[in-house]
Order: sequence, then structure tokens, then C-alpha cells
Amino acid sequence: MSGPSEGDATPITSVRQMVEHIAGGAKPRAAWRIGTEHEKIVFRKADLEPPPYGGEAGIRALLDGIGAMGWEPITDKGNVIGLKRGRGNVSLEPGGQFELSGAPMPDLHATKAELDEHLDACRAVGGKLGLGFLPHGFHPLKRREDMPWMPKSRYAIMRRYMPLKGRLGLDMMLRTSTVQVNLDFADEADMVEKFRISLALQPVAIALFANSPFTEGKPNGFRSFRANVWTDTDPDRCGIPDFVFDKGFGYERWVEYLLDVPMYFVMREGQYVDVAGQSFRAFMEGKLPGLPGEHPTMGDFADHITTAFTEVRLKRYLEMRGADSGPPEMLMALPALWTGLLYDKAAQAEALALITDHPCGDWKALHRDTPRLGLAAPWCDGTVQMLAKETVAIARKGLVARGLGEEVYLAPLEEIAATGRTLADRWLERNETTWGGDVSRIFAEGAL
Repeated sequence: MSGPSEGDATPITSVRQMVEHIAGGAKPRAAWRIGTEHEKIVFRKADLEPPPYGGEAGIRALLDGIGAMGWEPITDKGNVIGLKRGRGNVSLEPGGQFELSGAPMPDLHATKAELDEHLDACRAVGGKLGLGFLPHGFHPLKRREDMPWMPKSRYAIMRRYMPLKGRLGLDMMLRTSTVQVNLDFADEADMVEKFRISLALQPVAIALFANSPFTEGKPNGFRSFRANVWTDTDPDRCGIPDFVFDKGFGYERWVEYLLDVPMYFVMREGQYVDVAGQSFRAFMEGKLPGLPGEHPTMGDFADHITTAFTEVRLKRYLEMRGADSGPPEMLMALPALWTGLLYDKAAQAEALALITDHPCGDWKALHRDTPRLGLAAPWCDGTVQMLAKETVAIARKGLVARGLGEEVYLAPLEEIAATGRTLADRWLERNETTWGGDVSRIFAEGAL
């Protein structure tokens, strides 16, 4: 989850300013970059328990150890809650999930080098502390009440508000882990195409990357329980917004949507003000109950954007948010998939035709079914595995056309699409055979 942004104190006097803020992210093709974010579940090797924030072998010690490798600390009320270096940062999710928000990279090979460096640092520091890292979509053993809370003020506000909106919001915060990629667009028309393609095909990503079939030590009936959690987190800000496919959709329609997403907080003088559930439109009129008489700044709007949790999110770039975390090859496969689909003109046109002309275009139904069934979810006269094969094949064409040899990173997805066996399916098979029902063995076999 993103951090606060008080930098731009420009007062907001019109919707047009917010539209221009997002439009300002448009870039010429030569300037397009790839930004990858990925989370890992941290555990103590001795007993598989989630480490607390403090202590000699806690999350703070992990941050301090990696920070000593050339990173600057990010603090919240005196607590180190993240690290920054250049345009990249390391951050914490509410339950201590450890995240790298990578710098924008020119190609997937640079992304791979960044990933390798980060994982090497995690292993080196974590090894000294007796900590391991499980790249899994949902904590396979622990109950919600077993998880620690990280000392980030933003999370305290969400912790109070989440249970008011859905049954699984706190599980989303404490027990899920994801990988996502952030990609650029050339102009409004290009943004609309990319948004529609990625939103329609996000269920395919859910199926391909499904890696969370266990809850509290037992099979949970889902291939991606993480994706299921998001369906009961907060209907005001999650899911697949239909209006993206409407005629005339663009920057302004997205901003109007954001203005109707209830707020979480406002930053003032380095402190979070709890305004959860209140209206940004009322804020613009100076009628926000939490800050009566005050009006928002562009920094407030930038913060507010981060509280929309749609499967694809538009900031000044597009974020693809639908995949479970996974092993290193899958952490690379996710940016490879979307870069291949969206960073080559011919591949983008083919992907657009796929979602526009397909006779089975009920993307919301697909989004409903893939968390449970994965690639076996029904699609046309078969399953979504067929759609996954088409999607991955288009991505391969797009990467080959880039001429950088990046298509090698699609290999895991090509195997999954061809066989229909996701990581979740393989873990379930291991549990039924080799493990004898002892799900804890996933930590030995699946840790980084």
C-alpha cells in the first residue's frame, strides 16, 4: 500500500485540476517504464510464527539490516516503517508482509536484476535473524488474530473502518500477499485501451497466478483465496468497475468515480486525520466533518487515489493488481505478461480485439469464478484455460516484437496455460500425497 503524499500543497478549486494530474502521467513510448511490486510473508524459521515488529529478530531489525545496504529509512511517529533509495522503496503491509516497490525500469532484464538484488538482501539479513520469506497469496497457517500489526498510522484507521464494509477486509490487510506491475500510457485513448484490456483479462491473471489454496492449515476450496478475499473487502472501492467499458470513458470519468470513493484519511503536519467514510466531494466544498472549513490539496487527492482498490487502478500510470505472489520466476512472469500485452502496438491491438470481439465477454462472471476454480472456470464451451492460452500467446508476440529477449520470462505461464496446473493445484497435490495433510511443509518447500 502506498504511503502519504503531502508534497503538493496546491489547493484544488476544480475537477479539471485532478483530471490534469492524472493526464500528466502520459508519456511518449520511448519513456515507458516497468515498475514491479511484490510482497512476501515473513516467518520465523524456528517455529513458523509471524515475527512482531520489534525485538532482536523482528520486522524492524529486518528493515534496519537491509537499510544498512544503502537505503534511507522512512519513519512514522519514530518507527521505521519503510526504506527508500532512488525511485524504489521497501515497505510493510499491515501484517508484516515485506514489499519491494521497484523503481521504474526500462526493460524486464533490469527488473530481474532489481529482483535478484532485493531477494539476495532479504536472504542475507533474514538468515542472520532466523527469518524466512514465503511468496504465497495468503498465509497458509495463521488465523487473523495470530498476526501482528505494523505501527503505521494509516493502518490503524483502516483497521477500525474495514469491518464496517466487509467480512474479509482485515484478512486482506493481514494475511494476503500479491505481485503487481505498473505500466505507462501514451495519451487518453491509449490509457482507455490499456485499462479495458487489463481489466477484462485480470481474471485470467488471477487464474494463472493462483497460489493460495490453504487457510489455517487446511484446503480452503479456492485456487486463489487472496482474490476471493477482495470480493468481500469493501464494495465501495474494489472489483471491476463496469463504467470503464462505457462509451466516452476517460480521465474525467475516472476522477468522478474517485470522488465517490469514501475517504480514509487526510495528512496534516505529518499526522493522519481519520476521516474514514467521509466524502471527498464534501471536502472540496469545505464541509468535511473531520476537517471543517478546510479544502483539499493536490497532495490530498494523490493520497486519496491510493485508497481505490479496483483490480486495475489508474494513477498517473496503470496498476495491474489481480495476481497472487509467487516464487521468483512468477514474480517476473507477471510484468512479462502485461508488458507483452500492452507495450507493443500489434499485441495491444490483438488483445483489444480479443476482449472486444469474444463471444463470451462476461468479465465480471469470470472474475467471480476464477478465484475458486482457477483455469478450470467455465468459459464459452470450455474453460478459462483456453482464454489463458490465447492471452499468453499474444503476450509472447509482444515481447518478441520488442526484440530484447524478454519472452523467456513467460515460460512459467506457458507451462501453466498448457497443462492447466497452477501453483495452487500443485500445492494441493503435494498436500494430498507427500505432505499427508501437513500444510506447514509448504514453508520448507516454498520459501525463497
